Order: sequence, then structure tokens, then C-alpha cells
Amino acid sequence: MRSALICSATAAEVDRLKFMLRKLGFAEFLAASDTDRAVLLVNDHLPDLAIIDTDSRGNDLLSAIGSIRKGHPIPVILVANAFEPEFLDKAISVGVGGFLSKPLRPEELWPAIELASVHNHELVELKEKVAELEGALESRKVVERAKGLLMREKGLSEPEAFRRMQKLAMDKRTSLKKVAEAILLTEDEGLRRENVKR
Repeated sequence: MRSALICSATAAEVDRLKFMLRKLGFAEFLAASDTDRAVLLVNDHLPDLAIIDTDSRGNDLLSAIGSIRKGHPIPVILVANAFEPEFLDKAISVGVGGFLSKPLRPEELWPAIELASVHNHELVELKEKVAELEGALESRKVVERAKGLLMREKGLSEPEAFRRMQKLAMDKRTSLKKVAEAILLTEDEGLRRENVKR
């Protein structure tokens, strides 16, 4: 059962959107007249979609949308009488995936939902890839530090230090990063013991 949040200062606009969304298979609705309430409703009920009228009351509209997208990456569609190009750029940057102009036309709603859903999916995938790359970069830094330590402490060449770490990882059936972290931890403990002796 698909659910939607509708945020608009006008009750008639909320009812009109509910009517249109029911025809598209949505069955559960959350309604808010201001953006602050909209953020709370999304946090509490996790709807499948958010449609927000730019005339909605509340504090900063784009900050509210940013909060929604940060906590729960759901498709967000904005409704307005008109959109300024500068506003569109800002809205896209906080994660808005679809735009509808008033008066709303039923035949435009479904394509806007589809577009927002595709946009949402692409953003989620992109964030996952960025997180994956950041993790790989962090692993590489740890491995490089451990390799440097082995080269200094054991007098190994770079390939020898790397091969030793690879062998340890295979023998222990663990990742290269964990082996590197263990090598660095051993070094830290050794330094602490030396400081205590002094």
C-alpha cells in the first residue's frame, strides 16, 4: 500500500492531490499545512513520496526538504505557481526530484512521480558509491601507513612489506585493512610501553 505526504497551506489543494493520487494507487495519506510538521510526519511515518507546495507555511522550505532527504531519501515533488531558475537549482541541490506547476493537471502527476523516483534512486546509488570510494580510500591510507612502518622497522622493501601483509591477511582469513590496523595498533602499544618506562 503506497503512502504519500502532502504539504500545502490550502486544504482544497490537499484534497485535490489526494483525489489524484488515489487514482494512481496511493491509499494512505499524511497531510501537513507547514513544512515543520511535514518533516515530523516523514520521520514518524516514512511515506513513499512527499509532495510539497511552495506556499506551505513554516520556516525555510529548502532546509525542511534537506532534512527530509537527509533522514529518509524519499522522492520529493514541489508544486508552485511558478519556479525561478535560481530556486530550481537550489531545490535540485537539496534533493527535489520533480516539479509541478499550478493548476495541477492529473496527466502530469504520474510522470512527475516517476521522474522523482528515478532521480531519488540515482541519488541513493551515487551516495552509496561515494561512501564505498571513501571506504576504499581510507583502507588504502591505513595499508600505506602500515607498509611504511614495516619498511622502517623491519628494513623491508615496499613489495616485501606488502607481500608480508598479504600473507598475514590470507593466513588469518581477514582483510588487508584489518592486518594493517593490527600492525599500527602493535606499534602504538609499543610506543606507550616505552613512554611508561621513561
